[in-house]
Order: sequence, then structure tokens, then C-alpha cells
Amino acid sequence: MKSLTKGKMWCYAIGQLGWSIISGLIGSWLVYFYQPSTEAINDGMISLIPQGRVVLGILTLIGLVTAIGRVFDAVTDPLVGNWSDSLNHRLGRRIPFMRWSAIPLGLVFILVFCAPVQHVSAINTVWLFVTVLAYYFLITCYCTPYTSLLAELPHNQEEKLKLSMCISLTFIVGTCLGYTAPIIWGSMISGGMARVPAMRITFAILSVIATICMLVPAFGLNEKDYYEAQPTNSNMFSSLGKTFKNKDFRVFLGQDIIYFFGLAMFQTGLPFFVTSLLQLPEAWTTYMFGGLTFLSLAFYPFVTKMAAKWGKKKLLIAAFIGFVLTFGFTALSGEKLSFIPIYVQAVIIVVLGSFPQAIFGIIPQTIIADIALSDEADTGESRSGMFYAARTFAMKMGQSLAMLLFTSLATIGASKVVAAANEVEQHAGGSPLGYRIVALVASVCCLIGGFIMMFYNEKRVMEKIKE
Repeated sequence: MKSLTKGKMWCYAIGQLGWSIISGLIGSWLVYFYQPSTEAINDGMISLIPQGRVVLGILTLIGLVTAIGRVFDAVTDPLVGNWSDSLNHRLGRRIPFMRWSAIPLGLVFILVFCAPVQHVSAINTVWLFVTVLAYYFLITCYCTPYTSLLAELPHNQEEKLKLSMCISLTFIVGTCLGYTAPIIWGSMISGGMARVPAMRITFAILSVIATICMLVPAFGLNEKDYYEAQPTNSNMFSSLGKTFKNKDFRVFLGQDIIYFFGLAMFQTGLPFFVTSLLQLPEAWTTYMFGGLTFLSLAFYPFVTKMAAKWGKKKLLIAAFIGFVLTFGFTALSGEKLSFIPIYVQAVIIVVLGSFPQAIFGIIPQTIIADIALSDEADTGESRSGMFYAARTFAMKMGQSLAMLLFTSLATIGASKVVAAANEVEQHAGGSPLGYRIVALVASVCCLIGGFIMMFYNEKRVMEKIKE
């Protein structure tokens, strides 16, 4: 088997750059697009689906649609993971899925934002529901096999950490590119284009870039050069059951659900925190995320060294504490901390969040790879695809709950506003009070996640791998 060169590491990592652009855009702008805030409406945004808690008086329509999409996504994760583990193809078990799904994923992503009727309509609701389900299925078909390669391409802990750092870098850069969207559509709006078409063109441009990136590892890697695994014969339920028997994996999943629940709440809320709490222009979403990105990159070399010295478990717990402080400060930001200048508040959020972001960018993927390898040592069966699928299943369940809760909490205190451009009365999608509650809930979630992580037995996992 070949050693994994730096060139091939980056070839693999570019795929993460691609799908993280799309994932970042969905996570950051889907709710913003379909549940616009007061500020967005006054700037020319229009409502395309019913607003407010219109489902049983509790849930918002966009929250319900995105939550159903996430649940569907989570359910298909183990299905695709088992398909990938069982595939017997001349190109391997993972690459065929990546080649097949990349282009359809890019196309469907664009369609998500192209609701056909330019006002509130049931047709738009159906369109959103269908395209969101298609998007989540296709991103599962790419990401589950893709992430499974993280346990199969490297041959030792050093290669594993380096590869994880590479994909973490490209993930952050990809997500950051998603946050440049306001700058792109802002330039189009300043040139005379309406806001909604400008946003759609922006999403299309970024989708083309993302699709090209996703095709790079699909055609640039030969997985059989690095790992020769026999396809498993277990069906999905049997394989999933064996995977969840691993105690350390269950503990890791517990903290992961809580973490992604809190993170999804915060990530979805960031554009609202910037515009509604800090009262800063939309473009500051890009500036703040860019600051988070580049400052966290400065910590990357230290994260790998600290992981080797102190272990991955301690680093994750420290990262949870960092996010507790970050999200808690955000909940109080704006007028509640009026004695601190607004721009200083924005900088504090960036500084507080950068180090934990660096840790979560690198460490969790390697922990899953460790657990998968230790389990293989115990059972003699290679099921890395199912381990990563089960992880993303739990992760997306947490994100589903976050979408339901965020869109409902955000409406607390919301009222009707008049769009300045056309004097049409519309319902605002959220309020400052609701956004503060969202950030506070995210902070509490991270506190719980850090506590759960204390029960992970890192020593036992690493001893199995060494044996």
C-alpha cells in the first residue's frame, strides 16, 4: 500500500472545500432567505412562504421543512453508509458514490433558492420541501463515503492528524466562502439588481465552484492504492447495531449531538446576531467569520501538538468551555453591553470563538477514525463507513432539533413591519429577544456537551489501536 503524500492529502481535502461551501451556505442563509428579519425586509427582501409560528401555533414553516429535511438526511446516512461499505466496484467502495453525486448536488442546491412564485405561495412551500429533501439525500451520498476515507487513507496517527488538519482547513475556508455571499450579492445590488435575484446568482456562482472542488478527489484519488477492504456482508440494521454496541462511540455521539445542536443554533443565527443585536451591516457577517477563520488557523499547529501531548479528550472539553463563553457573550451583545463599543464586541466574539473552532475543526474526525480502527481490531470487520454514517445520523438529528427550536425561539417578540421599498406590511421572521435566547441556549448546550465528553475512555481506545 502507498503512503499518503502531501499532494494526495490536499487532493482529498479539496473535496471538503467543495461540500463545505454548499453546506455553509445552507446552514447560514437558508433560514435567512425564507424567514427574513425586519432589517432584511426593509432592505428589499420578500417573504416567499408563510411566516411566524403557523404550524400548530408552535412551529414555523421553514423550521418544520428544514427539520424534516435533516431527519430524512439522518435516516439516509446509515443506509448510504451500508451501501458504501458493501459496494464491490473496481474503483473501490467510496469513489463511485462521490463521482455520481457531485454534479446533481450542485444543481439541486441552486434550485433550493429558486422558488418559482415571487410572493407568499403554497407552491413555494412544496418547492422548498422537495428540493430540501433532494439536497440532503445527495449531500449524504457524497459526504458519508467521503468522510469514511479518513479512516482508510492514512496509515498512522501522524498521517491521520495531518489529513484531518488539511480537511479542517478546507472546511473552514469553504464555510468562510459561504459567508462572502453578502459581499457578492451586495455588489450586484449596488449595481441596480434586486436583492432576491442577486442572492440567487451568488448562490449559483458559489455552487459551480463547489461542484468543481468535489470532483477533484473523486477523479484524483485511487482509494485502492491505500486501503484494500473487503465489502461487508451485514445488512444496514445489523451493521448499525454492531456500531452502536461500541460504548466509547455512544459517549462520543452523545456529546456530538449536543455540540451540533448548539453549533447549528449559533451558525444559523450569526447573520441575525450581526444585523439585529450588534446593529452592524450584513457584510460584517463575512468579516466576523473571516476573522474567526484566520485566527483559528493560527492555532492549528498548536492543536496538533497539544493533542499529541495531552490527548484529544482534554482538548475537546477545553473547546466546549471556550464556546460556552463565546455564545454566552453573544447572548448579551449589543445594547445589553452598551458600555463596550459595538466593534469591540464583535472582535471579542471572534477572539473567544477562534481557539475552540480550531480544536473542533481537527479533533472530532480523528476520534471517529480511532474508534473505527479500535472496533476493527476487536471484531475483524471494517465498518468505517457505518461509523461515520452513524455519527452524521446523530449529528443531523441534533441539527434538526436546532432548526425547529431556532426558528421558533427567534420569533419571540417579533412583530409586523412595513417594507420601506414598497410599503407592504409583512411579518418579521425574528426579534432581538429571540436571537438572545438562541445564543443562550447554544451556550448551555456546549456546557452539557463538555460534561458528557468526560466519560469518553480515550486510553482504552488508543491501547486497542496499538495492540
